Amino acid sequence: AVAAAMRLGAFLSALRPALPLLLGLSLGCSLSLLRASWSHSAAEERCLVPGPAALPARGAPPEAAEGRPGPGHEDFRPRIVPYYRDPNKPYKKVLRTRYIQTELGFHERLFVAVLTSKATLNTLAVAVNKTVAHHFPRLLYFTGLRSAKVPHGMVLVAHGDERPIWLMYETMNYIHQHFGSDYDWFYIMQDDTYAQAEEIKALVTHLSINQDVYLGRVEEFIGGDEQARYCHGGFGYLLSRSLLLKLHPHLDSCRNEILSVRPDEWLGRCIIDFLGITCVSQLQGQHYHTYELAKNTEPEKEEEEEFQAALAVHPVSDMTLMYRLHKQFSRIQLDRVYQEIQDLQMQIRNLTALTPAGEAGVTWPVGINAPFLPKSRFEVIGWDYFTEQHLFSCPDGSPKCELSGASKADVSEIIESAVEQLNHRYQPLLRFSKRQLLNGYRRFDPTRGMEYTLDLLLEAATQKGHSHVLAKRVSLVRPLSKVEIIPMPYVTEATRVQLVLPLTVQDLDFVANFLDMFAMNTLDTHDNALLTLLFIYHPYDAQRVGQVDVFAGVKAMVGELEKRYAEVKIPWISVKTEVPSQVKLMDIVSKKHPVDTLFFLASVWTEINMEFLNRCRMNTISNWQVFFPVHFQEFNPALVYRGEQTASSNTDFLRDGHFDRHSFVEACFYNSDYMTARTKLAADILDRDEVLESMEVFDVFLHYSGLHLFRAVEPGLVQKYTLRSCNPRLSEELYHRCVLSNLEGLASRSHLAMALFEQEQANST
Repeated sequence: AVAAAMRLGAFLSALRPALPLLLGLSLGCSLSLLRASWSHSAAEERCLVPGPAALPARGAPPEAAEGRPGPGHEDFRPRIVPYYRDPNKPYKKVLRTRYIQTELGFHERLFVAVLTSKATLNTLAVAVNKTVAHHFPRLLYFTGLRSAKVPHGMVLVAHGDERPIWLMYETMNYIHQHFGSDYDWFYIMQDDTYAQAEEIKALVTHLSINQDVYLGRVEEFIGGDEQARYCHGGFGYLLSRSLLLKLHPHLDSCRNEILSVRPDEWLGRCIIDFLGITCVSQLQGQHYHTYELAKNTEPEKEEEEEFQAALAVHPVSDMTLMYRLHKQFSRIQLDRVYQEIQDLQMQIRNLTALTPAGEAGVTWPVGINAPFLPKSRFEVIGWDYFTEQHLFSCPDGSPKCELSGASKADVSEIIESAVEQLNHRYQPLLRFSKRQLLNGYRRFDPTRGMEYTLDLLLEAATQKGHSHVLAKRVSLVRPLSKVEIIPMPYVTEATRVQLVLPLTVQDLDFVANFLDMFAMNTLDTHDNALLTLLFIYHPYDAQRVGQVDVFAGVKAMVGELEKRYAEVKIPWISVKTEVPSQVKLMDIVSKKHPVDTLFFLASVWTEINMEFLNRCRMNTISNWQVFFPVHFQEFNPALVYRGEQTASSNTDFLRDGHFDRHSFVEACFYNSDYMTARTKLAADILDRDEVLESMEVFDVFLHYSGLHLFRAVEPGLVQKYTLRSCNPRLSEELYHRCVLSNLEGLASRSHLAMALFEQEQANST
């Protein structure tokens, strides 16, 4: 009995930890069974109750009684649309849009129309264009003039009739026809209206696009219905896309049936009569605040809350008043932003104190990302040293260069800002003035922006007139602001690429590989690319071309390619010169091709592939941008592998080599852009053709064109290692660049160190 009691006690002690779990499971099962029985009995009672069917609630659709959503919910029900193709109709390829935004039917946010006249086109309309036009995504000016001279930078639509009602009618028609399917909101204003562009854009982001919106400053009709209201045109008004689509069929009837002197009153009457929608100044919790200017108003002295909250101000009598209003509202907006920044910084400090890191976790400046922390010595971001006159980290690689242009303006602004911040902190006790910049350091941190460290020699003056000279170190950050997408012209991948390959006698050993790669990657794949060979004869070889042609083997290879591909013709051009200047050679090729030709200037070591050709097409934009790729140069295998491995495997792609930043041989550009830049160069150098020997095509575009020069690493251009021959007849800079390219292309530092180490060991033994 004692043993049984002991065994029972041991069993209960082992079961005690699991007892709450067992009780919870038992209770849960019991409750679920009980609830199931209640639900079953309730369902039986509903099914067995005699009499008529239960009616839905008042106002609910019939579908609601059956548990189905009403007719207002069709847009939220998923539907599977089965694919069906009629076998009797021929198959037609579906052409899809280029951008997903177009295919999904997305619209732009806001379109702005400004009504102007002959008297104000060159005054108030220009002021609107200079103050707020660039803040709106799309803005057009509408006038009734027939042949108006358009001021610079403005897009004007002239209807040819100056009657106000007719101008409004034609404007609404034009907006519906050209932009009705592209935008969600349409803002109509006059040129004597100042509108806060950022506030208008913020307003439409808080409004639903599914409603018919007629929003503006409410005005009563003279002698009309007390309930009907229209929006005053002087303060601007907002129309939704749905309202514009419903209004368009009735515009002709409004023009013929409604008589009015004011265009805004005519439009309001049209919307009310045919759509039953009246103007409102408040919708969905958003208010359309306006402010009416009195005569001789001074915007700088306006401190009323109504003025500061206004989205639109009217009437603006002249250009000067428009600019003063813009300055005042910009100052108000700037003060709001600064106050918001201070509030956010205070909140960050308060919240950071509650984190595990405590106050030590607050970064400087508060709210800006912490500095980048490198994980190895290769990721350390270096500092550039500068003074007020010189920069000691130059773009061309020289150790010292004069501080000029944007860099000089940047340094001057930073020094001025540093002194201003010191005075703001220590006034009125101390007043600082700059004597000299002792040392300056800056670096670009991609996680936060440009960082500066300045050692300033300052003169500090007290309130009593005493002064003292002291040195002080300050740190500043120019943070990265809102990232913007730069608009670029539209380009396609269907453009034909014209390859140009200059060849000298030293290149004969590599031509066969180039032609094989060209045939495999372009001719076999039917890529839209052509090839032109440029044979560069030395004067001695040119005299003996009748007996011995040094390029006879290359011409035979070209003939074999033309036999293999009957539709392909590979022309060649023969040139006699001692100094193969890239610009002079390009001058000859340019004259033999149309102006819209897309050139790819290649080298004999280039391995052509479709991937790079597509990037050449996309990165080269006529009259906008030229592309100079940086090819990947493989290292010398004798130094890298040292007999262990003769070629890199697929997993080592772009590993045993480097991007050759000293080479500017490869280039993609349009012939028209080259001809324009070459004309400017010819006017600059006159008849001094010897200058061309020291220039490359890159220099022509850099100094004599206003195009964007896009230079980027190109993983699609991989070149095998070869020791290039540097022509000593070229300029000193080009020769030096060629020698550096050969030296840096030997191997990496680690490979060179290992080779020297092995050589020293071999010599010691």
